[in-house]
Amino acid sequence: MNKAITDGLVLMPTPFANGLDVWSSGDGTPGSDTYENATNALFVAADQDFAGSLELLKTQNTQKLRYMGQTPLLPGCYLRVSVRVKAISGNLPSVRIGGYPARGNGTRVGGLNEFSTFTTLQSYGDVVEISAIIGTGGRGGVDMVWGTEPVYGHFGIDLVGPNGGIIRVDDIQIEDITSVFLRDMISIVDVTDYGAIGNGNTDNSAAFEAANAAANGRTVFVPAGNFRLANDVTIDTPVKFEGRVSMPDNAVLLLRRNFDLPTYIEAFENEEVAFKKAFQALLNNADHDSLDMGGRKINITEPLDMQSAVPGTVSYATRRVIRNGQLEAAASAAWNTDVYSSAATYSASDSRTLTSVNNIASIPIGALVEGTGVGREVYVRDKDLARQEITLSRPLYDAEGRQNFTFRKFKYLIDFSGFNALSKFVLADIELQCNDRCSGVLLARGGITFHLRDCFISRPADRGVSSVGTGCQGMLIDRCQFLSAEDSLDVPARRSIGFNSNTNDLKVRDNRATRFRHFCVLGGSNNQFTNNHFFQGDGVVNGVRSAGIVLASQSVGTVISNNYIDNCSIEWTNEHDPSPGFTSGFSFSALSITDNMFLSGDVAPWFSYFIVKPHGSGHFLNGVSVTGNRFRSLNGFIDRVERVDTSFADLDMSRCRNVTFEGNSYLGVSIQVSNPAQINYTQSTVSDAWTISAADVLPFQGEAVTVDSVLALGPIRNDNNVRQYDMPYVDTARGGNRNQIQVVWPTDVKGKVQTSIRMDNR
Repeated sequence: MNKAITDGLVLMPTPFANGLDVWSSGDGTPGSDTYENATNALFVAADQDFAGSLELLKTQNTQKLRYMGQTPLLPGCYLRVSVRVKAISGNLPSVRIGGYPARGNGTRVGGLNEFSTFTTLQSYGDVVEISAIIGTGGRGGVDMVWGTEPVYGHFGIDLVGPNGGIIRVDDIQIEDITSVFLRDMISIVDVTDYGAIGNGNTDNSAAFEAANAAANGRTVFVPAGNFRLANDVTIDTPVKFEGRVSMPDNAVLLLRRNFDLPTYIEAFENEEVAFKKAFQALLNNADHDSLDMGGRKINITEPLDMQSAVPGTVSYATRRVIRNGQLEAAASAAWNTDVYSSAATYSASDSRTLTSVNNIASIPIGALVEGTGVGREVYVRDKDLARQEITLSRPLYDAEGRQNFTFRKFKYLIDFSGFNALSKFVLADIELQCNDRCSGVLLARGGITFHLRDCFISRPADRGVSSVGTGCQGMLIDRCQFLSAEDSLDVPARRSIGFNSNTNDLKVRDNRATRFRHFCVLGGSNNQFTNNHFFQGDGVVNGVRSAGIVLASQSVGTVISNNYIDNCSIEWTNEHDPSPGFTSGFSFSALSITDNMFLSGDVAPWFSYFIVKPHGSGHFLNGVSVTGNRFRSLNGFIDRVERVDTSFADLDMSRCRNVTFEGNSYLGVSIQVSNPAQINYTQSTVSDAWTISAADVLPFQGEAVTVDSVLALGPIRNDNNVRQYDMPYVDTARGGNRNQIQVVWPTDVKGKVQTSIRMDNR
């Protein structure tokens, strides 16, 4: 690049032959003395070495010669000032290149080096060339680094040393030598050409912005060095980092043309810092909806506090995506779980609050709460230090009064809990390699439609994805793999959970999970759980199995369909109910379990695939459909596929309504139930009251509440073997367990009937 050629800039001073009125004995500024008619200067038209030269008698301690024309100084442009001189007689002086750095208004820019090094003349008649390079950036070989503030200069020479000597000066040359410093003369814009200094301290924000403005589509180049940026910087063109940058936490580096993690890693030379800075730019950038990790694996030594990367931002609702990479937990004590014990008071009337909490300052938001009467996956959502109160993610079912609670703060690779609300955020094609050191993702305390798709949550120490508030509302989990770190442990020893939710409208589709304590604990309702495969077996013969899906509220409004449920169960509880006994409402209602494959092997015979566990009395089933499922037990029969866990209370079977349990297939199951249950009964001796038992055919050992039909299979005959044509009536809920019916005839008869008996009222 040569500005004299490309931009038509006039750099060369006029020759001495054109007059000495533009040559100053001062700084070259307007009004300064010139050498026109000076007694110590004259033009020599003919010289054996110079075509035309200025002969000077040194009469001052510093004899200046400055061109009064304004030589322009442009960012990124480097000028070489050169001159040939020779001593004629008298004392031999020293010679240097000098200049006056001027602002646009002509004032001097202070604090700059205005001179080159001295060259002392050694003899008479020898031609010596003196030169110096002036430019904006501190590159090697630049004698006078002036930055970007001066816009022009007055250049020439100085004679220093003893007076009385006479020298002749050839015409001074000024030329653009920027091309010497450019690696690519056309496509590279170097930030140091615009005043950037890579010393780690100087604020280079303005220099980077100036380079960006000048680039006009060319690549901005950051050479070796540590370049401090104290303010926000945006680079709109391609950028290449050889050196690195450093910034305060609140300053944003936005790389619009290279918005990807590999470029940020080049910029900051620290993977964790680069990831945070790239995330910060993602949330402060309207031009990109996603951050591409470029397939990079990032080693993480401590939880990534995502909110701290965007200081001042606690709520965000524009769709953003992080995709295509790996985050791996490196060995570090920062992953250790923090455990606290504290006394607190709980009241069911304020079911999401702990009051009078001792040592509340030490208890972190996002900690798991454990204690008597505390259900699974209850977390600290918020806290009020002044009031000594903790807000819980879910109510407690039986913790009235004051007791000691344990608070466990798991550490997560990605921690969004600093956000009050984060909506429409997506993690796509990401692998979180937890390495049994940490958990995966901690969601924000609020927000909707967090989306996890095509991701791997590999070997989390405690949790895959945790919600401590309502940030799971409408969460989508699609085509992900949850790979447990507890594969080698028997089921009772496992403690990790794939994910949990506290609110409604989850879509969990096409995922795979291996050998967690539970695949998920769902605290909300209106969820869709389809096409997933999760398995939780071990090698213990007649072993126990844990729940794959835990439904932790009563009216769930949930569909569980087309899943492969392998060596685990569906457990339905109301452990997040502050008043677990039934008083009003729909009780255990609105659940559809349809077209799933249930498989188990080497399990205890009392294992069941579907378990209802009420935590209070008076509950019943209401609007429950279990249809089209395939139940199969390998290596031994199980008693039944469904049961009620009465650890706390039993169901009120007399109140069940609208229960459908039919169209299922059973292999390796002793008691095969349906509702309605079709029972063929033969009465061999005459009687007017036929007692028919439904003890082993109704789901959940339910009561024979209603009868849909009684159909005679062949003739009904009296004691004389004469056909009878009278209609019977039915008495329901007979016997000590209320699981029998009586078909009552007008007279004593015998024969065979088919009955359709139900455990519910429609």
